[in-house]
Order: sequence, then C-alpha cells, then structure tokens
Amino acid sequence: MQDILLFAPPASLLPAIVAGIFGLLIGSFLNVVIHRIPIMMQRESDNYVASESGKELPHTTRYNLVAPRSACPHCQHQITALENIPVVSYLVLGGKCSNCKAKISPRYPVIEALTGALSAVLVWHFGSGWMGLASLCFAYMLIAMTFIDADTQLLPDDLTLPLLWAGLLLNINGLFVPLQDAVIGAAAGYLALWSVYWLFKLVTGKEGMGYGDFKLLAALGAWLGWTMLPTIILLSSIVGAVVGICLMVFAKRGRNNPIPFGPYLAAAGMIALLFGGPLAGFTQSLLGH
Repeated sequence: MQDILLFAPPASLLPAIVAGIFGLLIGSFLNVVIHRIPIMMQRESDNYVASESGKELPHTTRYNLVAPRSACPHCQHQITALENIPVVSYLVLGGKCSNCKAKISPRYPVIEALTGALSAVLVWHFGSGWMGLASLCFAYMLIAMTFIDADTQLLPDDLTLPLLWAGLLLNINGLFVPLQDAVIGAAAGYLALWSVYWLFKLVTGKEGMGYGDFKLLAALGAWLGWTMLPTIILLSSIVGAVVGICLMVFAKRGRNNPIPFGPYLAAAGMIALLFGGPLAGFTQSLLGH
C-alpha cells in the first residue's frame, strides 16, 4: 500500500472542504443506520421465531432505513427538514426536542461532526479519485459498526460482509494493495481471531469475542492486506486494554462486564489506512523483523 503524505497540496483543500460538508450529511444518515439496523435485526428475528412456531407475526409494519420518518422517541414529533440540519439544528434547538423539550443525545451531532471531519481528512490525504471515494465508504462503514457494537455488542453481517467483499473487489487492480495480499489478508484476518476465540473458549469455557469481530478483521485484511494485520491487532489491543482499564477504574465497571472489541478494531483500521506504512515498519521492528 502506498505511503500517505502527511500534508497535501493546496489544490486538495477545496475537495476536502466539500467532502467535509458531504460527510456531515452522511453522518446524519449514519445516525439512522446506527439506531435502526439493530431494531431491524430484532424485528426480523422475532418474525422468524413466530413464523417457525406458527404464531402471528409480531411486526408487520414497514420499518427500514427510510420508513418511518425520524421522530422524537418521547413525543413522536416528526423531525422536520429544518430540524435535521447536521450539527446546526442541535445547536439551534439547544439539544432539545422542539415539541416536548426532551433532551436529545449529544451523540447525534458528535457522529455528524466526526463523519464530516474524517471525510475532509481522507479526501485531503487520498484526493477525490477512486482511492478517496473508496476510503470514504470504508470510514462510513466503520463508524456505523463502531457505534452499533458499542450499543449492542453486535457487528451485523449486513455491514461486515459488504465491507469484506468491497475490499476484495477494489483490490482486483491493486487500489490499496495487490489482490493476493488482500485475499490472504481476508483469510488470515478471520482465522487469527477465530483461533483466539476457540483457544480462549477451550481454556476458560467462555466466549471472549463474537463472530462479527472475525469478519471485521477479515474485512480490514481485505482492504489493507495481510502485512497490516499485526499492526491492526497490536493497535486495537493496546487501545482496548487502556479503555478497559479506565472503565474499571473510573466507571467502576467489573471485569465480568463484556467490552465490545469492534470499536477498537475499527479505530485501528482507520489509523492503519492513514498511516499504515510507518506503523507497519514500527510493528515489524517490535516483532524483530
């Protein structure tokens, strides 16, 4: 994978600004994805169980990423277009519903701002060509999976598998890495965590992580190649350990409370995408290569 310059020429500033504004809009949509995909999965599961047992389906109304319209969870006030402007609407409304004055979670504008900022940075680094557009899709998928996993400890196949296949397809002509490295990366990424999972389960009798983590690391391997996997695993483990210790110390969270690993893999994947070359060299020096 080609090294990414830390600074881009001034000519890339305008596309980066446009990408940042576009990212704010995508961030608003990602809030919908993060909230609704787990509910859609639960509804599908409930209907399947009811169908198999010959019972009446509990969910028959249309519910997807488009319908019904977004509404306040407290008073069901439908969100208008003016109330749905990324970040700005939250600030103008003072973080409250315009109808019932219930508080709106600050996470919504945070996700919008994060998506906008990442979009600008990625286009600044990669440009506005195929590599830049692909990196945007990569980031958007990781953002959605990060917050879904943080909320539900689930990494939906509807997100991990398309990310995996997209990485393989984009690397047919070596957009990020040679296809051979991408295929090996996908297989090695899955098998690495699959092996850890079963070893941990055999030793402790407990499940240390979910199958979604295997698929996410496989997807990262498909995008960034097998040589980047040690760096991703090292980064995600360090961040996960630090956050886990902080949660136990400051949030009084017990050791038996599960901590999702997906957000740390996603963060490591983004860092590796942007600074993979220098980080891979550092990781190899640590491993003695």
